[in-house]
Amino acid sequence: STSATSTCSRGCWGCHITDGGLLQITMAECVGKLTAISLWGLAGITDKGVVRLVSRAHSLQHLNIGGTFITDESLYAVANNCTNLKSIMLWSCRHVTAAGLVALVSKCPELECINVGGMRVSPESFAGLLSISPALRIRSVPEIVNASVQVS
Repeated sequence: STSATSTCSRGCWGCHITDGGLLQITMAECVGKLTAISLWGLAGITDKGVVRLVSRAHSLQHLNIGGTFITDESLYAVANNCTNLKSIMLWSCRHVTAAGLVALVSKCPELECINVGGMRVSPESFAGLLSISPALRIRSVPEIVNASVQVS
């Protein structure tokens, strides 16, 4: 709903948005037109909410799920549903593995930039991502972006 997204767009570290809130956003008619979503630092969300959201957000180009507790399950859903993705922020997503990153880079041919700072993935794994997508920019510096959604 509009009230949920306007509250989010004001930005607050650790907002109390949960999977239930993401489900409400998922049910909105405009979710298929969303081009950018930032869930930065939302500790109350899980793979369940992210998977449901990205399963309907087919126009998504920019996703920030940094500072959350998501796992590869969310990345697999992004890879399978958001093939137009251009950038993703995964800063400090410590439960994501190299397998999730490989799936993401393999299935998102438009992906230009990925932020991976603070993750528990080996530097060798990042080299493997570049072998899949040589033009991919891999960043490790956090870019703090407030929680928000954008519709084009």
